Amino acid sequence: MSHETPASDTAPHSGAAPRGFAGAEALELPGWRHVYSGKVRDLYEPADAAPGESETLLVVASDRISAYDHVLSPPIPDKGAVLTQLTLWWFERLSEGYNGAAGAPVEHHVVSTDVPEAVAGRAMVVKRLRMFPVECIARGYLTGSGLAEYRESGTVTGLPLPTGLVDGSRLDPAIFTPSAKAEVGEHDENITFEQMSERVGAEAAERLRYLTLDLYSRAEAIARDAGIILADTKVEFGVDPATGQVVLGDEVLTPDSSRFWDAADYEPGRAQASFDKQFVRDWLTSDASGWYRASEAEPPELPADVVEKTRARYVEAYERLTGRPFEA
Repeated sequence: MSHETPASDTAPHSGAAPRGFAGAEALELPGWRHVYSGKVRDLYEPADAAPGESETLLVVASDRISAYDHVLSPPIPDKGAVLTQLTLWWFERLSEGYNGAAGAPVEHHVVSTDVPEAVAGRAMVVKRLRMFPVECIARGYLTGSGLAEYRESGTVTGLPLPTGLVDGSRLDPAIFTPSAKAEVGEHDENITFEQMSERVGAEAAERLRYLTLDLYSRAEAIARDAGIILADTKVEFGVDPATGQVVLGDEVLTPDSSRFWDAADYEPGRAQASFDKQFVRDWLTSDASGWYRASEAEPPELPADVVEKTRARYVEAYERLTGRPFEA
């Protein structure tokens, strides 16, 4: 079973042109050429560069929302701006260390936020990276697909866990559970660390595991200070061709790539109140939606109240974490 976070929309950092989300309608942006649309993001390269050869890309976060490998309708207003602004805030915080510790700055792919006016606030100019073909997931709490596997086998991606754990149990230390990236509309595949090593090489796999767990540990402490539990998160890495450095790509620590819970309401043994898109997932799998997840049917349109409440959760996550009012 896959971790219920979106597949990478930044796979084309390598210059390849994978199959994208056919339903996306990309904007025409002066100075940029559209090359790819993922579940949530649209990717552009400089119009004056040869295709696939530019050093930078423009990544635009749309308001589209995905769940259970489907892109849903309608979009969530301001979601793209929340994702982008929260990602930039996290990059800023993670470069500072934590609690006075001289944490090594997190190398990331952002070059500039000087973007076309039409996408201001929800786009970033980034380095073109050679992306690793895996998603790096850190889990500090047992829930979601990890819980489902644990109930069946006592493991998560092959890692044995203690008996007696329940929904929401803390995993201390946090565990690293990679997945293989899927094409849009297909299921991501949880893989073992050994399978990851076969895909990316043993040295790279060790490095990615270390970076992922270090980032999770630092971010979990920052979120906890804001009264939020970072239950798990998905990050992606690539290699900067100019330096050979392993660099963070995609978005980081947003409601789309992470599970955030209200610490004041935390109680193991039940589903937790979340600040992520679990609200949408719960509605889709409820009787109210009339949709059966195992069917091949497209999910129904999200009702207005679900859209409004989901937007409010995204904005609340941003404001609780950053301490800043959200400005679209």
